[in-house]
Amino acid sequence: MRSHMRITSALWALFLTHITALPALAQEPEQNSWIQGRLSELDSILGGTVGFLASILLFDFGTGVPFIVGVLLIGGIYYTLFFGFFSIRAFGHSIDVVRGLYDDPDDPGEISHFKALTSALSATIGLGNIAGVAVAIGTGGPGALVWMIITAIFGMSSKLASCTLAIMYRDIHPDGRVTGGPMYYIEKGLELKGLKSLGRGLAILFALLCIGGSLGGGNMFQSNQTLEALGTLSPFFKEYNWLIGMILAVLVGIVIIGGIRRIAGVTSRLVPAMCLLYVVSALFIILSNIGQVPAMFALVISQAFSGDAVYGGVLGIMVTGITRAAFSNEAGIGSAAIAHSAAKTEEAAREGIVAMIGPFIDTIVICTMTALVVMLTGVYEDPALQGKGAEMTATAFGSVIPGAEYVLAIVICLFAYSTMISWEYYGERAWEYLFGTGSMIVFRLLFVFFVFVGAVTQLKNVIDFSDLMILSMAFPNIIGGILLSRQIKERLNEYWDRLQSGQMKRYK
Repeated sequence: MRSHMRITSALWALFLTHITALPALAQEPEQNSWIQGRLSELDSILGGTVGFLASILLFDFGTGVPFIVGVLLIGGIYYTLFFGFFSIRAFGHSIDVVRGLYDDPDDPGEISHFKALTSALSATIGLGNIAGVAVAIGTGGPGALVWMIITAIFGMSSKLASCTLAIMYRDIHPDGRVTGGPMYYIEKGLELKGLKSLGRGLAILFALLCIGGSLGGGNMFQSNQTLEALGTLSPFFKEYNWLIGMILAVLVGIVIIGGIRRIAGVTSRLVPAMCLLYVVSALFIILSNIGQVPAMFALVISQAFSGDAVYGGVLGIMVTGITRAAFSNEAGIGSAAIAHSAAKTEEAAREGIVAMIGPFIDTIVICTMTALVVMLTGVYEDPALQGKGAEMTATAFGSVIPGAEYVLAIVICLFAYSTMISWEYYGERAWEYLFGTGSMIVFRLLFVFFVFVGAVTQLKNVIDFSDLMILSMAFPNIIGGILLSRQIKERLNEYWDRLQSGQMKRYK
């Protein structure tokens, strides 16, 4: 163990030595030009791949609904109906569990229910809630919010299913460390059903997609957007992007070296804080215009089922709302199951019940507030802001709160940082599944390096490719989950019967 720690420390020291030399390298025109050339080649190579994947994943069969979004929505509808609207029935109980009323300190696992939830939320709450919602309202109209909420309700069932399976099929090592997630429950669960080859194939596919998604959408995109947000405050940040990249890389590295316990410790403080900062700012604007709120909701409901030809009528509004919700809360992707698998519990259904709150907080609470802000301030009707999500939201906040662009920049940075450290954990668990525990330091170093790369480059195709990989994670996860849905339902019903009969022990 000591020799392993010495090797790990040596690798980190070597890595830090090289990354601190990057500023000097950036000042060498020939070397810098060579590096940028190689990165541009990579970006160009992936351009064709991005187009190919997009032609499949975003193909709508003439319905207007992208194929991958349809898969996510169908999965959520199936789970909701098959489980008998369990996510609605158990919502009140989920709040009690998150409050710690059922936390047994002797249960196996690494982190509490609350920390598991915040770790998962830190990966989903982000730019989709700030920029994505504004884009949805700006292009699809206020009615898109209704379809975002409907999609989130079904998404709660998807999170319920995957995170219940995560506890059922996780591995707990002798040192107390936990490994789990879709790659484990897909392989083990389908093997028990006599589908070993299918399970192994889907699990490997999920792990590969998860690694790719973590390095791009969960990493490079986040550090890139951090620079964009800071750049709106001062040109200094873009001029010294290498310095900001280094600082981000070090901050991420400090947290991820400690594993899920340190990640959960950071996110359990960071997520509530950043949500509170954003929610308080949004509530100030909403309460300042409280008299208009009923009219705004009436507009949302009326436009959800009507629309002019410019936006394709009802179908156009529906597709816009469903798509933005699916991208925002990641329900059905399976990523959150990796974080929830580390929870301290012996009750698989209980962790699924905790996880289902994620889409509620992410979409129904945070996204609704963003939508109300851009509607109440009227910026969603400004033609100059159409398609400019972050700028539209910043303009909305700034029109009511002087200096709000600084608050929003801070919020974006916090969202991006929390997303990076959580997606590192997801990618690391997938890496461990494929390559073993001994090589995890390789992934950590790779991830930290990509934090820097994302801050100093504009590799659109690389980022688009990784985003498509994240969406593609839904295929193996939903296929595996539906095949195992009967086991999930049995576990949920058994848990609910014991809860209703008073057999559940409370600890607070």
